[in-house]
Amino acid sequence: MNEYTFGAPDTECRYPVLLRGNFLGLVFRWHRAWFAIPAGITNVDGTEHEIRISSGATGKDAAAEYLCAEFDAGRIAPAQKEPDPARSPVSITGALPLLHRRMDKPQNHAAAYTALRGLVALRWTPLGGYPGADNPWLLKCQLCGWTGVKYWSHLRGRRGNPPSPYRHPGCTGRKAL
Repeated sequence: MNEYTFGAPDTECRYPVLLRGNFLGLVFRWHRAWFAIPAGITNVDGTEHEIRISSGATGKDAAAEYLCAEFDAGRIAPAQKEPDPARSPVSITGALPLLHRRMDKPQNHAAAYTALRGLVALRWTPLGGYPGADNPWLLKCQLCGWTGVKYWSHLRGRRGNPPSPYRHPGCTGRKAL
């Protein structure tokens, strides 16, 4: 097993994989499956080459191990520098998009507006477009300034119950100074 590390997630909740100081690519979760994007490999049309690796709780590590194995076998070349996690998918107006690029369809607008109204009420700030209820969403806590990945389905409450008062590890519930 390689001694890889994960970098901070970008606004689309993709984690950089680093091995011995080399950036090997990105891993991300989408609809319960984990994908890997090897550094420097693109499709014929210029889009990122996404490879479905695994699902479940071990999927993140399986995707990182896949990138390490491809690097060790010489099939991918590492990039010297990981991408900037603060890169933002801003529109030409400078605002965040309403929807994650994978969800940008008219039928998803109503759910996105509902989720954004819910985030306002729960004191969360989105750092990327709405990815759907069961996909990771990079959010910032308005109470203490913590930034991390949450799921709308976990925040909104379930089966008619109110949302959980638990926010994230270490949240004091006090406004950041």
